[in-house]
Amino acid sequence: MDLPNDSNLFDLFLRRINETPEAPAYRQFTGSSWRDWSWSEIGREVGRWRAALAREHLMPGDRVALCLRNRVEWVCFDQAAMSLQLVTVPLYFDDRPDNMAWSLNDAGVRLLLLEDEKMWKPIRDLTNSVERVVCLNPVGGADEKVVSLSGWLPAVADVPPRSPAAADDLMTIVYTSGTTGRSKGVMLSHRNILSNVIASMHALPAYLSDRFLSFLPLSHTLERTCGYYAAIWAGAQTVYARSIGQLADDLYEQQPTALISVPRIFERIYSRMQEAMAPGSLKRKLFDAATEVGWRRFRGESTFTDKLVWPVLKTLVAKKLHRRLGGRMRMIIVGGAAFSPHLARVFIGLGLPIIQGYGLTETSPVLAANRMNDNDPTSVGRAIEGVELRCDEKGELLARGPNIMSGYWNNPEATAAMIDGDGWLHTGDVAAIRGGNVYITGRVKEIIVLSNGEKVPPTDAEAAILRDAAFEQVMVIGEGRPKLGLLAVSKFTDLKDLCRRANDKLHDFPGYTRIHHIARVDDSWTVENGLLTPTLKLKRNEIEKRFAREIEAMYTVNNTCSTSS
Repeated sequence: MDLPNDSNLFDLFLRRINETPEAPAYRQFTGSSWRDWSWSEIGREVGRWRAALAREHLMPGDRVALCLRNRVEWVCFDQAAMSLQLVTVPLYFDDRPDNMAWSLNDAGVRLLLLEDEKMWKPIRDLTNSVERVVCLNPVGGADEKVVSLSGWLPAVADVPPRSPAAADDLMTIVYTSGTTGRSKGVMLSHRNILSNVIASMHALPAYLSDRFLSFLPLSHTLERTCGYYAAIWAGAQTVYARSIGQLADDLYEQQPTALISVPRIFERIYSRMQEAMAPGSLKRKLFDAATEVGWRRFRGESTFTDKLVWPVLKTLVAKKLHRRLGGRMRMIIVGGAAFSPHLARVFIGLGLPIIQGYGLTETSPVLAANRMNDNDPTSVGRAIEGVELRCDEKGELLARGPNIMSGYWNNPEATAAMIDGDGWLHTGDVAAIRGGNVYITGRVKEIIVLSNGEKVPPTDAEAAILRDAAFEQVMVIGEGRPKLGLLAVSKFTDLKDLCRRANDKLHDFPGYTRIHHIARVDDSWTVENGLLTPTLKLKRNEIEKRFAREIEAMYTVNNTCSTSS
């Protein structure tokens, strides 16, 4: 699809409607069955939403927010808002009320779209700018600000004309789920995101024949750019998963060809697979053999024996996994967090087309990605078109390109700390660039420095430990201390056994990356209790504060629980 250089994202939507009006656009479960929309049908729906928003006397540049699960209404609201030059503020559906209220107040949001009225009640008294609340479901009528969607939308409206928005106009403010402090509002323009869509599609093309299964929150910029806007560019159909709990069924029944995911999904799949295979069993031996032989095939290192046994292993092991994912999967893009080498070895070895990419909300979000014909799972790939990447003298990865945010909303100090005078954005990640490929080695602020000066990137060790199903969640501790400790959420109570199991998973790490102290907690870390961000990253400072007593106790002399093995 060719678009003029000054195009905006609503232009992209209109062009798609004009080019393939009757092609399938969206599928959603409504009531008791799946419903499909063509591009022309979704265009008419957007016209209704545009007419409703126009009646609210909003001005270009005004901020409007939405907090919904992934669904067609998300698309309708977003496109209608763009057509009127409004600025969309997406909120995480499972976020805490105080965090949502902070974003609404900071952005000065005038209109808010929610699924139901009960979501409004805990934030109502915390907000000071919202004038209208629209709920998808019926409302009680006690609050004059609140209306139901059925009464707010007009019955019919034409597809709106081309939006007058300029390419460099502010299109959205996305509040980053920061691991420390209050979230910051990332300001992204139409050009930022559209340039990223085009460059991403050149790197990893999608087609009219593709079907995306959408389950990552649309408030997550990876899903929004690569799963939503990119699908419009390609003309692919998007199916909205019913829920995470029903994801396995939706994958099997809807047979997607493309998936945008985060590593956590594959960590859960792997954990369940391990629980279903007893150590030493024939099933476990076949599984391990299939992953090893498959990995050598992927790397072009197959032996003569591998070629003989692979057809059997493929039938007994690999094909079963493919069928669970619908049997038509062509491309799985993984981003948002580090994808552990072990998981890559397992799932790529079993033939899944997993491509790892890298980026930040502040970069719209993609900076680099592997390619289907050039895939190094130990890296996050090469820079996409138009993006420059380099490492400074400290090893921090810097980025520059048309996808870089204009700054943080109402926060010039944070903007200046993030983007230097030459336009280079400081990612906060330590990296190496070899042969054009980017290898992320840790976070500038998250590297643990032991008292002997050894540096440990905790996320790599944590990802390795989580391969053992005994651990639900873990955080490595050790800044300024002589040895590493581990704070673990686990149903297992034998601390020495947990310590042994953790170190079994760290056998390939340097000798100083060993767990010597451990503390166990019962309750999971969640977004609701303030210990995870909405994108499920650990809030390390908050966890350390919450469990300060347990951490100090595990560093007592009597609590040493591991050896240097």
